Amino acid sequence: MKKNDKIKLFTTTIIGGKYKGRTIEIPDISTTRSSKSILRESLFNTLQFDIIDKNFVEVFAGSGSVGLEALSRGAGECYFIEYNKIAHKTLQHNIKTLKATNCTLFFGDSFEKFSLVLESLKRSNQKTYFYFDPPFSTRDGMDEIYDKTIELIEAIDTDICEMVVVEHMTQLDMPQIIGNLQLHKRKKFGRSTMSYFRPQEA
Repeated sequence: MKKNDKIKLFTTTIIGGKYKGRTIEIPDISTTRSSKSILRESLFNTLQFDIIDKNFVEVFAGSGSVGLEALSRGAGECYFIEYNKIAHKTLQHNIKTLKATNCTLFFGDSFEKFSLVLESLKRSNQKTYFYFDPPFSTRDGMDEIYDKTIELIEAIDTDICEMVVVEHMTQLDMPQIIGNLQLHKRKKFGRSTMSYFRPQEA
C-alpha cells in the first residue's frame, strides 16, 4: 500500500506452514475483516494435510487471510474473489509480499464472479475446498446475503468439491443439506460459527 493511503491498516499473522510468522495487512473497512486466528487455527486443524495440492477458494476474500493460510499449508492453487477495490489492492500486496505463487484473483462481486471460478475449477483435475465468509448481517435488510450464499453453494458440482466451509453468525441455522452437500460438522466460536459440508455419500 502507498504511504499516502488514508485507510488504516491492521495486520494478522500466518499461523502455520511455509509462511508461518509472516504478517499480512487487513484494511479497516466495514466489509472486510480477518477471520480470527482461533477460527483459522481450528479450520486448519480440521483440514490438516488433506488440503495439500488441493484447490482452495476464498469466495469473499477480503485481504486473503484464509486462502493465504491454505497456500502456506500446501494448497496447490488458491482462488480469491473480492469486489472492494481497497481490499483487492491489499490482497495483491499481501500476495506480492509473501511471494506466493499459484494465486488467481477475480475482481468483482462474488455472486457474479463465482460461476467463472467454477468454470476454471472444472478444467482442473484436482478436488477443491470452498471457504465462504459472507459479510455479517450488521443491519436490517442484509439477511438475503445468506440466501444468496446458499444459492452459490447449490451450484457447486460435487465432482470438483472436497468440502465447503461456511463462517456465519452463530444465531443463523444453516440447512442440514444444501444441494448435494450435507452438513458434516459445526463448531461455534461465540458470535461466529463454522459449518462444514461434504458431498453426500451415494
